[in-house]
Amino acid sequence: MEISSKEHTHFFSNNTIVPVDRSSFKSESSASKEKQSCCGGIKIFLGALSFVYFAKALSGSYLKSTITQIERRFDIPSSLVGVIDGSFEIGNLLIIILVSYFGAKLHRPRIIGAGCLIMSAGTFLIAMPQFFMGRYRYERFPSTINSTVSFSPCLQDKSQTPLSALEKSQTKINAGCEKEVGSSMWIYVLLGNLLRGIGETPIQPLGITYIDDYAVEENAALYIGCVQTVAIIGPIFGFLLGSLCAKLYVDIGFVDLDSITISPKDVEWVGAWWLGYLIAGVISILAGIPFWFLPKHLPKPESRKDSSTSSEHSKFIIEENKEQRTSYWQQAKIAEMAKGKAPEFSSRLLKFFPSLKNLFGNPVYILYLCASIIQFNSLIGMVTYKPKYIEQQYGQTSSKTNFVIGLINIPAVAFGIFSGGLIMKKFGIGVLGAAKLSLGSSFFGYLLLLSLFAMGCENSDVAGLTVSYHGAKPMTDYKEALFSECNSGCSCSKNDWDPICGEDGVTYVSACLAGCQASNGSGKNTVFFNCSCVGTFESSQSSSAVVGPCQKGNECPKMFLYFLVISVITSYTLSVGGTPGYILVLRCIKPHLKSFALGIYTLAIRVLAGIPAPVYFGVAIDTTCLKWGNKRCGGRGACRLYDSSALRYVYLGLTLVLGTVSTFFSVAVLWVLRKRSSPQDETLSASGERGTCGTKSRKDNFVNSDRLIQSTYWPEKETRL
Repeated sequence: MEISSKEHTHFFSNNTIVPVDRSSFKSESSASKEKQSCCGGIKIFLGALSFVYFAKALSGSYLKSTITQIERRFDIPSSLVGVIDGSFEIGNLLIIILVSYFGAKLHRPRIIGAGCLIMSAGTFLIAMPQFFMGRYRYERFPSTINSTVSFSPCLQDKSQTPLSALEKSQTKINAGCEKEVGSSMWIYVLLGNLLRGIGETPIQPLGITYIDDYAVEENAALYIGCVQTVAIIGPIFGFLLGSLCAKLYVDIGFVDLDSITISPKDVEWVGAWWLGYLIAGVISILAGIPFWFLPKHLPKPESRKDSSTSSEHSKFIIEENKEQRTSYWQQAKIAEMAKGKAPEFSSRLLKFFPSLKNLFGNPVYILYLCASIIQFNSLIGMVTYKPKYIEQQYGQTSSKTNFVIGLINIPAVAFGIFSGGLIMKKFGIGVLGAAKLSLGSSFFGYLLLLSLFAMGCENSDVAGLTVSYHGAKPMTDYKEALFSECNSGCSCSKNDWDPICGEDGVTYVSACLAGCQASNGSGKNTVFFNCSCVGTFESSQSSSAVVGPCQKGNECPKMFLYFLVISVITSYTLSVGGTPGYILVLRCIKPHLKSFALGIYTLAIRVLAGIPAPVYFGVAIDTTCLKWGNKRCGGRGACRLYDSSALRYVYLGLTLVLGTVSTFFSVAVLWVLRKRSSPQDETLSASGERGTCGTKSRKDNFVNSDRLIQSTYWPEKETRL
């Protein structure tokens, strides 16, 4: 006890003698508090931004899942649907430059919150036409509608025929047109998607730079990676939501569902497409709320206060402070610069063109840019119309198609993106290796795509369109082939589409064209009897038919399974080359041109791939249509029946041709890199000390590149299938 007391006494005496620097304690405690507030603030922002990325990815993928629903609801061709799909990119491009430049000077979280509100407004605008264009009307003969009156489909006398079953008179057409208020309602869908593009614009550039400015430097890449991971989860839920809504009838809650005579297997079926947009709009509003309560600035981490590299936002702050201290003469000079008369402004403007010339003078960059533009044309077109292709080629419902894409294809894409980065990290792949990996990914991906040509289904047997009434392929125009001797005594319209399935396994365009004399039952349970055209090439005895088209052949379900397996492998293979391709661009550009190069890259992808690809893919798909629907006011509506073989060759062929051309450009990139590199460069490139693009110092450049690759936007990354 005495020893311990002496030790304590000695300890306290020493403490009283040695002076204590209390300011250091204060600075340490304040630093710890600042660090805690910084970490807490950035993590809140990280969670909010991740939710926004989820919301925008969900709404974007949901739009892809409703392409066929919108086409049928508004009776428009695929080419016009492509214009609607591309309007998102147009809206994004309208303000991307203003947001990227001026957004860093303003309150970035609130700008993101405002963008979420605009995005939700656009999403609600897309759903609005459903509540103003009346109930959905599909073509059905009156006998298939629940009614106590029974009509004969094949009527010998036109006086017995209801007006809706004959060619409409001019007065009927005029009356119908006055009621057809929703004939141009698709414009609201286009404007809503345009508004979605405008609202989505500030999320990526301002959100990522905010994290990069205020996060601890070693955590920035991890945080951005978390945001991108959540963004990939969004499309999964988007397509699953599309699958759920496609099961529900479009007018659910407004009509008696027992009176509906079509099923989800019919080509005229339209699901509750609008319901998903309301859900997506609410999610966008909720995602934007936290940003209105976040501060404009967060405390800078201690590791970054003494950093020589200042953030983009801090540069603007410095410029603003300098502007406040400028003299009257300098302010006048700035005013002249705003008018475009100052020599300094013109000198800055003149620097743009040498930078552009330097960028496009880099053969690796320009060749890879061309390869990416062409490849994204093929991938965006393929992704946009993949649901339609599965529905028409394999006879699947919209609900099942969206479920398969969301649950199988998108996880394969996410795993492919992750694998590409993991391969580069594990094997220390340099620039030349990245070019090889990107080329190999594209080559084997499109090689697998080639095998899908053999995994299609034959055309369904439709009398007068794919087969004649005598069992042979029609030799004349299909409009004339719809009429035959067996239905010559009937007063039928060639414009109707009310398919029935005969006992012979052949689909007939309508009960009238099948020569049916009587019917029994109502709604989905209607059965037609004494059909003179059914079974004419098998037996002389007339047969019966039921409502709805016949199913595809027995081999089609097996082909669909093969298609899914190859499609998943192809999606994974093509996605592996995404990250190496970006690394290739970043490491072959001079450091001061890196941001400019990525901006030009994103702009080119959006303008030359995101906008035109859905349009000309839609035009090409429209050429394979065998039977068009007709609008009430006249004119061509949505396609009712496609030529399966022609659709397969057009859809896959266009994708494969574009992919092949992009592969040639990738080969040229590899050739240029090999020509510039030496064996020593390749070994040094693998160790991360020097690349193969002719620059001298690369060590710091690689660090910046790895951080930058996480923050750049990969166009259509979330929905590449």
